Amino acid sequence: MDPRAPFLRLLDLALPPRCPGCGDIVEADHRFCAICWDSLHFVGPPWCAGCHLPFEYDRGEGARCGSCIADPPPHDGVRAAVAYGDVARRLALKLKYGGRLAAAETMARAMVRLVPEEGDLLVPVPLHRWRLWSRGFNQALLIARGVSRGTGMPVEVDLLRRVKGTPKLQGLGRRSRAKAVAGAFALAPGAEARLEGRVVVLVDDVHTSGATGDACARLLKRGGAAKVILLCWARVLADETLD
Repeated sequence: MDPRAPFLRLLDLALPPRCPGCGDIVEADHRFCAICWDSLHFVGPPWCAGCHLPFEYDRGEGARCGSCIADPPPHDGVRAAVAYGDVARRLALKLKYGGRLAAAETMARAMVRLVPEEGDLLVPVPLHRWRLWSRGFNQALLIARGVSRGTGMPVEVDLLRRVKGTPKLQGLGRRSRAKAVAGAFALAPGAEARLEGRVVVLVDDVHTSGATGDACARLLKRGGAAKVILLCWARVLADETLD
């Protein structure tokens, strides 16, 4: 018998597990209540072969959405655990601005199912040093470490760097977002040797317009990565709004 068992039972009584979405008491950590669970829109195939935008029905192998046909993305698909909505938004805000670090593990557990088998390494989207100093943590790195625990895939913490501070992208249009992140990222010295021929899984919390992911993917591929697949907790779809 675990000698800590009596203490852990008392701890559960004093601090019972709560739903990451609404805070109601649930049976175990990182579990959603029935109402929050039912409101989550989990994302998966069938999806666009280019950007992994989910399709309503299977259009056949290799089918691409109109956006990818007109303007192919620099990455090799965005794999999101859920569509952006009320519950997904609350969890993202709890982590990013509320300092609820356990939310990163909740997100990571939902994301593990989408980690590509061909992936070689996890690379979190970096924060600029001033943003990191003010926030105290990089939410993408916390999520990447959770995904690593669930898959065994290594995390490359310092391979990609944010060298220019950018304004908050929330509220900006697609073109303004792309302009804001231009030149914001750089590869660490010697990164090319670690990237050559590798399949990179780029980790972030929320995928919105794609400006950040596109900028990072271009840079990683210029550094030698064979593929860059984006992995995130939530993705803003055409019928969702980000506020």
